[in-house]
Amino acid sequence: MYPSGTRVVKTRVNSCANIEWLDRFARLPTLPDPSNFQRTVSSTTKAFRAFSPGGIGNIGPGLDILGCAVTGAGDAVRASFAPARGIVIANAGHRELPSDPRTHASAIAAQEVLRRADALDIGVTLDVEKGLPLAGGQGGSAASAVAGAVATNALLGAPLSQENVLYAALVAEERLAGRHIDNLAPALFGGVLLIRSIEPLSFVSLPVPDGLRIVLVHPQMRLRTADARAVLPATVDRATALTQAASVAAIVAAFYSGDLDQLRGAIDDRIAEPVRAPLMPGFTEAKRAALDAGALGCSISGGGPSSFAFAHGDDAARRICDAMIAAYDGAGMRASARVAEIDRHGTRVEEIAP
Repeated sequence: MYPSGTRVVKTRVNSCANIEWLDRFARLPTLPDPSNFQRTVSSTTKAFRAFSPGGIGNIGPGLDILGCAVTGAGDAVRASFAPARGIVIANAGHRELPSDPRTHASAIAAQEVLRRADALDIGVTLDVEKGLPLAGGQGGSAASAVAGAVATNALLGAPLSQENVLYAALVAEERLAGRHIDNLAPALFGGVLLIRSIEPLSFVSLPVPDGLRIVLVHPQMRLRTADARAVLPATVDRATALTQAASVAAIVAAFYSGDLDQLRGAIDDRIAEPVRAPLMPGFTEAKRAALDAGALGCSISGGGPSSFAFAHGDDAARRICDAMIAAYDGAGMRASARVAEIDRHGTRVEEIAP
C-alpha cells in the first residue's frame, strides 16, 4: 500500500536488449514515517543523485489521467548541502534553462521538500543533468521536478513519504506546466498509471502486456506545454465525451487482458489531438505511416511535439520507427526516434561522493 491506501498491481518487468537500464541506481526505497524523522545535517559530505525517466502523458485519449514511464532517456539531479540556506542551482542542465531556483522545475520541487520537511534553514545545491528534450512532450519538466524532490528528500534523510514527495514535485509542475500528474506519478513510481484523483492521491498501476514496445519520435521543434494546453477546448459535446471514455476503457481492458490486438482503434483521442496536430508539422503524415506499418495505435506524446506508437515486438517496432521517420522527412521535418519499453522502475536514487 502507498500512504494514500491505493493498491498498486505488481507485474513482471520486460527486458529489452537495446535499452540501457541504469542498473547502478537503486529502486526508490520505501520512505520512513515522517513522524520518526530526526534531522541530522552535521555531516555536509553527503550527496544524493536521483534519476527520473521520461514518459508519455495522456497515452492518446487519457487526457491528464493516463501516463507511463519510458525506458532510456531521463533527467538526473544531484543534491548536496550548501553553506547558506535555500536552494542553489550549480548547473541548470541546459544553457537555455534558468539558474534562478524560483523558475527551475527541480529547484521549485526541492524548495517545497524543504518546506514540507520543516527544513527551510538548510541549504541545498543542485546539479541537473538534462537527458530529455526541452518542450518535447516527453515529460521533461516532470522528470526534473521528481528527481529534484527525491534527491533533496534523500539528502535530508527521507523525512517525506512518497506521496508528499509527489506533491512537492506537483508544486513545480503546476507552476510551469499545469496541475496534472499523468507524467509526475509514472516518473516517480514507474509503470503505466491510471490517475483517479490528485487529492486524495489515487491511481491504479496497469499490468504491462508481454511484447509491448514503444516507438517514440521527436521532431526537431519545440512546443511548450502551456501553449499546447491553451488550444484545448473548454467543453466537449456528449458524443465526444462518450467516445473518449470508451477509448480509455478499451486501453485499460487491453492492458489487463494482455491482448495487444485490443489496442487497435483504442488510441483514439477526440479532444486534444485534433487541436494540437495543426501545431506539429508532419505528425498527421507520421501517424498515417505508423498505422500503415502495423502500429497498434499512434498519437501525440503529452502536449507534443513528440509522437508515439505502440507496437507488438521488436521487428514491428523497428518497421514502424523507420516509417515514421520517413514520413516526417517527407513533410520537411527532421526527427529522431528510439524504440523503448515501459519503465517499471520509476525514479532511482543513490548516495554518491560529493
